[in-house]
Parts: sequence; structure tokens; C-alpha cells
Amino acid sequence: MPEHVRIDFGPLAAPKQGTLVALVGEGLRMGEATKAILAPAQEQIATAARAAKFRGKAGATIEILAPQGLAAERLILCGLGGEADRAERNWTKTGGGVMAKLPRSGATTVLFDPAGPEPAEPAAAAAFCLGLRLRAYRFDLYKSKAKKDEEDAAGPTRVTIALAEAGAARKAARAAEAVADGVDLARTLVNEPPNVLNPVEFARRAQGLTKLGVEIETLDRKALDKLGMRALLGVAQGSANEARVVIMRWNGGRKGKPPVAFVGKGVTFDTGGISIKPGAGMEDMKGDMAGAACVVGLMHALAARKAKVNAIGAIGLVENMPDGMAQRPGDIVTSMSGQTIEIINTDAEGRLVLADVLWHVQTKFKPTFMIDLATLTGAILVALAQEHAGLFSNDDELADRLLAAGKATGETCWRMPLGPGYDKMIDSKFADMKNSAGRHGGSSTAAQFLKRFVGETAWAHLDIAGTGMGSPQSDVNQSWGSGWGVRLLDRLVADHYEG
Repeated sequence: MPEHVRIDFGPLAAPKQGTLVALVGEGLRMGEATKAILAPAQEQIATAARAAKFRGKAGATIEILAPQGLAAERLILCGLGGEADRAERNWTKTGGGVMAKLPRSGATTVLFDPAGPEPAEPAAAAAFCLGLRLRAYRFDLYKSKAKKDEEDAAGPTRVTIALAEAGAARKAARAAEAVADGVDLARTLVNEPPNVLNPVEFARRAQGLTKLGVEIETLDRKALDKLGMRALLGVAQGSANEARVVIMRWNGGRKGKPPVAFVGKGVTFDTGGISIKPGAGMEDMKGDMAGAACVVGLMHALAARKAKVNAIGAIGLVENMPDGMAQRPGDIVTSMSGQTIEIINTDAEGRLVLADVLWHVQTKFKPTFMIDLATLTGAILVALAQEHAGLFSNDDELADRLLAAGKATGETCWRMPLGPGYDKMIDSKFADMKNSAGRHGGSSTAAQFLKRFVGETAWAHLDIAGTGMGSPQSDVNQSWGSGWGVRLLDRLVADHYEG
């Protein structure tokens, strides 16, 4: 994909061309260096601010063309707000908001010099850089060549973040760049059309992580059958595209230390199978692999920033189609764990995929914890809309850490219930369990189903049906595939499991 933004760090100085961005507080308060650089244009700034009633409110902007006494062609003032806003400052979100105001190409210098007691710390500049990158993402791979050439003719936007500690900020931003690359990778996987990204192609792309030192094992249909992953294979049997399971290992921690593990649902297209979905909106089911995309993006981020942790990423890749070989309602399959499952609804397929992969990961790798991500249920949208992912867990500490990481990154979760009542709802008359208990409590019964395959391992399930695809646009995301979860889980690892 074309590069849409290039970011570097430099000293606090006025640029000789292009766009100049200044961060100002309430009442047009500026850092001392910014005030000195903009001194020749202060009268013009004051006049323009009065006319536009711009006072530096958080998120507000004003643009001044041909600022007096400056070589820059335009000056953009971006408001940071007052003291109350400073306490709630999210520099990643601020970076995304600034990126939205920049021209599509050319050079921009951002004076990263907030006023008052708020220091221009390298970590804050790195978070600001992350916001710029996240907002700049575009997926235009399938636009005609003429259209792409027209959009990219002027080249990428070049942004220099100017601050006192440019070298330290550049170093701090390396991890942010790794995370941004991971988010972009996840977004692209979700955005790809299903005729391109089938299970085999998805597995091939995951193989690309070997360049970063990630060890990859790809299990084909024969290997999956030998392992006994018949719940997963049952979902895939109606498709001409074979199933794959990809195991990714990043060994950045102490040798012999148990890994942390992440498992993703990767249904590259979901028709619903024999229990076929309505036609309206079915095209969105190319995104039913957003959980697997997140896991690949996360493993990229951990490896690219050389995280000091041992991590497993495991993704179950299938296509759910309704041909003459497809699984039927009423079928009974035996999972890898030996537990039998009655198929009530072939559109409740993601939990079948996850069941076998979760069992394989917890028995083979003995992880410290497992977190699975899946666009699992429409019921979570009814409960939480697209504001939060649903969080289910058998471990309070892990759940609390996820909630905290969500608040820090803006990828928020809301804890949902598990319990014996939901467990009873998935008991079957003919097998150990059934794969659907109907409409009531659909997200909780799905999570309760998964809990039967995690043993005693600390585990959390994130239902991302409302956040992983078709998610609302925001300061940091303008993409249909949001890459949701990469930043959340990277933050969780960085805060609690490295070193």
C-alpha cells in the first residue's frame, strides 16, 4: 500500500515552507518557544482569532493563510483547552485530530510546545505521532490506477514534530511506530475482499511475520484432522477453501518463562452456512475475521518493538459456506477436547473454531493467560452498541488489567456476566453441549461455551462484533476495519507482562 505520511522529529524552529501547526491553550496560551516563533504574526493571529471566536478550546482550530513574517504558507492553530482538559489529555487522540486538518501532501511542521506546566515530554510526542499515523491510514488498493495516481501524485504528507528533546522523542516513537504498523496490518486484513483473503491466503500473509523473528507454524487440513480439531473442520467442510490454523511464537522474554497467549477467530467469510444469513448486509461478513487480524497485528507490534515477553498468537481460519458438504443443524461433532457438540445453528460457527484452538493452545503451551478476540455475536451490539467490546473472564485480575488498558488506549471494554445459569442453557439432550442457546443472553451463552475449553487457565474473551469492523469513525480511525484490539493488548503486555 502507498505510504501516506512520513513523520520525523526536529528542533523547535520555524519552517522555511509548507504548513506550520501550533498547539495553543485556552486564551491563546502558547509555550515560550512557540510564542517567539510566532511573534511576527501575533497581531494577525489575534485579529483572526477574534473574528472566528477562536479561544483555544480543545479540538477547535483556525487556519491563517500567508502568516505575516513567517516563511510558512499557512498557519494552523489547534486548541488544547484549559486545565480541566489537560488532566484528561489523550495525546494520541490529539495527534489524530491534528492530522485531520493537514493538507493531503506537502511538508508540515508541528510545534510540540504546549503552554504552562504541561511539559513537551518525549513520551507525549510519541503518542502524538501514533495518532498522526493512525489517522493517516487509507485503504485504496482496489481503486483504479488513474484514481490512485491522482490522489498520490503529490506524494505523502511529511510531518516534522518539533520539540526540545527531538532525539529522545524519536527513540520513544519507535515503539509507537511498531504499534501503528500492527494496527495498519490488522486494518488491511479486515478491509480485504473475501475473494482475495481466503484462509490459505490469510495464512500466507501471517507467514510474513517471520521477517521480524516470529516463528510460524501453519497447520493444514490433514494436520488439523490428525490433532482432532473436528469442531473447526466442521465449519470449513462446506467451502472449497481449506481451513488453516496458524501458530505464531515471539520469544522475547526469559527462556522457559510461560508465554502469554492470544487467540483470534478468523472466519474469512461467513454466509451462516445452512442457517444462511439474510442477503442485506452480508457483504460485511468479510470482516468476520477481525479477531484473527488483531492477533496478527499484535504479534507484529510485539516483535517490531522487541517486546520482552514470550507470546503465542493462534488464529483459526475458515470460510463458512453452504454447499452440499456443509455442516447441518442436528449434526454432532467431537471437538479436540473430546467434548461433543450438537449443532443447533450453523451460523454460531465462530465458537466452534475457537473451541479447538483454545484447547490446543492451553494444553500445548501452558500459557500464563489466554485472551481470545472474536466478532462473535450480534447480541453484544444490542447490549453495548459500538461503544465497548464485551469482556468475559474467569479471572478478576486479568479482567481489571484489560479494563485499565482500555481506558488508557480508548479501546474500551465492558465486563459482562458468566455463570451456572448460562452454562445450563447450553446443555444438550444429545451431546455434551449445543452451540446455540437461542436469542436470550446470546453473548453470555457464547462466552460460557468457550469457557468449557480453557481448563484452569486464566482467560478472557473479547466480543468485538461492534468494534472490530464497521466501527464508528473517530479522531484516530477513518477505516471500516478498525484494527481494534492491537493497541489495547499491546498496552496490557507493556504494563504488566514484560521484563
